[in-house]
Amino acid sequence: MKAIAYTQYGPPDVLHLQEFAKPTPKDNEILIKIYATTVTSADWRVLNLDVPFGFGLISRLVFGVSKPRQPILGTELAGEVESIGKNVRNFKVGDRVFALTGIRMGCHAEYQCMPEDGAVALKPPNLTYDEAAALSFGGTTALDFFRRANLQPGEKVLVNGASGAVGSAAVQLAKHFGADVTAVCSTANLELVRALGAARAIDYTTEDFTKNGETYDIIVDTVGTAMFSRSKNSLKEKGRLLLVLAGLPDILQGLWVSVTGNKKVIAGPADERAEDLRFLASLAEAGAFKPTIDRCYPFEQIAEAYRYVGTGRKKGNVAIGLEHHYKT
Repeated sequence: MKAIAYTQYGPPDVLHLQEFAKPTPKDNEILIKIYATTVTSADWRVLNLDVPFGFGLISRLVFGVSKPRQPILGTELAGEVESIGKNVRNFKVGDRVFALTGIRMGCHAEYQCMPEDGAVALKPPNLTYDEAAALSFGGTTALDFFRRANLQPGEKVLVNGASGAVGSAAVQLAKHFGADVTAVCSTANLELVRALGAARAIDYTTEDFTKNGETYDIIVDTVGTAMFSRSKNSLKEKGRLLLVLAGLPDILQGLWVSVTGNKKVIAGPADERAEDLRFLASLAEAGAFKPTIDRCYPFEQIAEAYRYVGTGRKKGNVAIGLEHHYKT
């Protein structure tokens, strides 16, 4: 099978098209023919090892000390089940599915095996493969953080970095759960976040949300610019700060704050659960949640997709279509 590989950390130039053996599903696995994948901000960080302060050594231990342990990036996919292991009961050949591989990665390829009890679910019929591939990363991250924060209907939620993959998902999910949502983004994305369900939109180039006197039950920081020291006065009593992207010092400070104060900081990686994918699929099918797709690139131009994601200006998600067997 063809895959986009890298054998050293660095800029998108290190990516190249390479042939790999087509995987064979184990007894409890399904083999998925991939029609679409994505390039996420997490993929970009792993490519460059451009990680938050304090996680450089940990990242090398996880992904490979001197070179990548897993040569194929990509954490999201959508496609069709081509074959199944002998013990698989929940999926059949021909099922249209989407999946999240997490730190196993491997989605920038023509095929991927997934355990049937892994983070894989049936594709909502009203979504394209591009949209289905983009359901997982942002959606499950926002969902897991809201679960840990015990988000309640009627609470005031501010999403900082509301136009990215996680931010755009957080706005939609907070609105679905009955929250009053304020979105922080750049001038160009104000209309987008309003369309996603934000009651108010703040242009960070002209207004600092930490200085306007408003307070919130939950602040979601997806871009690493609203650490506790900056946003603490914008949190209500018993308010929760959700650090989706944070350096090690911010996380350690958050632990101290949570133990000693009346406000809570929640950080750390999000869980990847099959039931979350099924929940997101049900919302998507009902029209209550839809991934925002900024750009679509053909498989062979994935390096260009990485360059664009690296600018930090993408709106929602960047999708990759595998043209040789691409479907809508």
